[in-house]
Amino acid sequence: MAAQYLTCDIENKIALVTINRPDKLNALNATVKKEMRDLFEELKTNDDVYVVILTGAGEKSFVAGTDIGELIELDEQSGKEFAKGGRDIFTLIENLGKPVIGAINGFALGGGCELALACTLRIASDTARFGQPEVNLGIIPGYGGTQRLARLVGKGIAHEMILTGNHIDANEAYRIGLVNKVVPQAQLIEEAKSIAATIAKKGQIAIRFALKAVNMTDETNLTEGLELEASLFGKCAATEDSKEGAKAFLEKRKPEFANKF
Repeated sequence: MAAQYLTCDIENKIALVTINRPDKLNALNATVKKEMRDLFEELKTNDDVYVVILTGAGEKSFVAGTDIGELIELDEQSGKEFAKGGRDIFTLIENLGKPVIGAINGFALGGGCELALACTLRIASDTARFGQPEVNLGIIPGYGGTQRLARLVGKGIAHEMILTGNHIDANEAYRIGLVNKVVPQAQLIEEAKSIAATIAKKGQIAIRFALKAVNMTDETNLTEGLELEASLFGKCAATEDSKEGAKAFLEKRKPEFANKF
């Protein structure tokens, strides 16, 4: 896919996607969002991709937010559609069926923080900063920030971040559970690739079902979630990969997964 603001390099079943608009701190304009939708739709069905790493170009910013100029002319109806458009792209990323590792290399503010929240895992550089500063513009997060942030770090911290609009650094983001790990800037992509490589070696049917089961915890009660888990476990147990995994364990060798139903 030819894109103006995105690059995608695929190697060893890992796709490295870079938002490449560093002169604007990788801010999300309409073109970037359309390109993201198109690319992630392709990655969703690409059998040569098991894991995606998402990052921003340069060292200053992952995504510094949405282009503010696009907000000026919005009214109630167009504002709702604007929010739903971004929300749908981030939901696509969250439910890709493949792990998406956010490699947060600088500012992750507004829509950038919301994009990070849609990722499966978040690895932050020690220079990263996070925030939902929309109230400073007289608006609220519109791409899922009020919902995903509260589910990830709890309502109290989400209220504080959203109502004050204050930024937090990478270490604070780690402390509250917003990111999984903090590493030096120079090691960020290699750390993300290392985690991605570990995941890529696993049975991909199991990875897909595990993602689905965990993601559904936000939409089901415990009883329903446990029933879904049992159902997905059964589907895994019926695959050849399940048999191969057990045999490899008993034979003290590495499994060779076919990753086919």
